[in-house]
This record gives sequence, C-alpha cells and structure tokens, in this order.
Amino acid sequence: MAYGQKILKGDAYKRAAIKRRHIRIRKRINGTAERPRLVVTRSNRHIVAQVIDDLKGHTVASASTLDTSIRGGEGDKSTQAKQVGALVAERAKAAGVEAVVFDRGGNQYAGRIAALADAAREAGLKF
Repeated sequence: MAYGQKILKGDAYKRAAIKRRHIRIRKRINGTAERPRLVVTRSNRHIVAQVIDDLKGHTVASASTLDTSIRGGEGDKSTQAKQVGALVAERAKAAGVEAVVFDRGGNQYAGRIAALADAAREAGLKF
C-alpha cells in the first residue's frame, strides 16, 4: 500500500468509487447552451436532477424529491424519481431546452437513475 493511502470500508468505499467514476465520466461529457448537461445526484433518501450549462456555469432547471409538489408523495423511491424526471423535463422545456447530455453522476444506469431518465424522455427531452 502506498504511503498515506487510507483503507476505506463499507459505504465510504462505495462513495469513493462513485466519485472516481463521476470524474472519469466528466472528462468526456460537457454541457453547452444548445445541449446542456442533465446531472442526476442520488442519495439513499432523495434524488436531484439539474440541467446545467457548463460554459456559463448556470443551472437552467432543477427538480428534486425535496420539492413541495413531490415531497411526501405516494409511492416508492422509483416512482418519486419518475416524478422528478417529468418535472425537470417540464422546467427545462419552459426554459427553452429541447436536448440534453445525460450525466448519471457515477451511478449505475439502473433503478431510480433509469426511471428518472425514462420519465424525462417521455416528457419530451431528447438524449
């Protein structure tokens, strides 16, 4: 083991792996004004989606399970992720965004991440 390297266990190891994957993904993905980046951030309890223009550094639209329209709603976490996907797509289209680049944030494209992406596609975002 290298000097100064810390041994991670359990959840800390998973978080570090997600962070490494996200850094690797961000080397290839970049959002522009015409095609901003749809970033998905997932925790054990909540999910957040943001549409970001990387050239300006501005958030164009966002939605999360903490929004009042979704918070405390019925259904499991996947159902809430679908609601977040539909809401962020609606807000992005209202801001004039038609197409995005999908950034899964280092998470696997399955479960809540896939549910959010499918709902955003059904609501009219192209990616």
